[in-house]
Amino acid sequence: MRKILFTDLDGTLLNDDSLVVGDMKKALDEMTKAGHILVLSSGRPLESILEVKRNARIDYPGVYIIATNGTLIYDCDNKKTVRNLTVSFDDVAAVWKMAEECKMHIQTYSDTHIICAREDEEIKFYRRRIHMPLLLSGNPSSVLKKEPNKLLAIDLYDHERIAAFGRKVEERFSARLQTVFSNPYYLEIFAKEAGKGSSLRYLCEYLDIPVENSIGAGDAQNDISMLEAAGLAVAMCNGDESVKKSADVITKRTNHECGLADVIYEYIL
Repeated sequence: MRKILFTDLDGTLLNDDSLVVGDMKKALDEMTKAGHILVLSSGRPLESILEVKRNARIDYPGVYIIATNGTLIYDCDNKKTVRNLTVSFDDVAAVWKMAEECKMHIQTYSDTHIICAREDEEIKFYRRRIHMPLLLSGNPSSVLKKEPNKLLAIDLYDHERIAAFGRKVEERFSARLQTVFSNPYYLEIFAKEAGKGSSLRYLCEYLDIPVENSIGAGDAQNDISMLEAAGLAVAMCNGDESVKKSADVITKRTNHECGLADVIYEYIL
């Protein structure tokens, strides 16, 4: 019976050096060789996930990517986009203006660049892990060639402040946008109908795999919809308490200890 593993990257599949090593690499080798499908599901933009994929030697056939919190699904073998959900230019401009009024760092993305108004502390922190080039502009719509998949607000010091900003966005754009935290500092803003859970269901249907045969694994709030949609929900023991409450299984080892490998051996192989 073919199964499909939807796994978050940071804090889940990858160790603290953003690599796949030891037990984790061995488990992925055996899982994919047996014909099961690997889906990399992350809040990161597609270009960043592809870089991680190369560096971590995740070079198996049949890999799919769910990028920017489920707004984009990418077929790695055929190098084609399977699903693409975006934020309108009007909503990008309106959210951007709200963030500027609140003195909140805000950024969005083209296919190749991160776009933000200034090179501040937040973008320097963000680019320690996300190595995409930076384009500075106070008017993102003037430099974007197409509608982006998401915006990201960042506050490195005051979680309640950024949570309050998220509530304002939800109140104003409740029909079209949603917000979710990918870590305590990062507030993701993207299309209402998107999300990791939505993309899990979409890809299972696209590949004609029963949702019951899916495993979702993650550690942060933006993974919860994926866990709720999956046939088996796995939370990392190093993850948020809110994620663990949504899980059927909690790993015994952390991401740095290759904890997800145990799940692959017990529930997939």
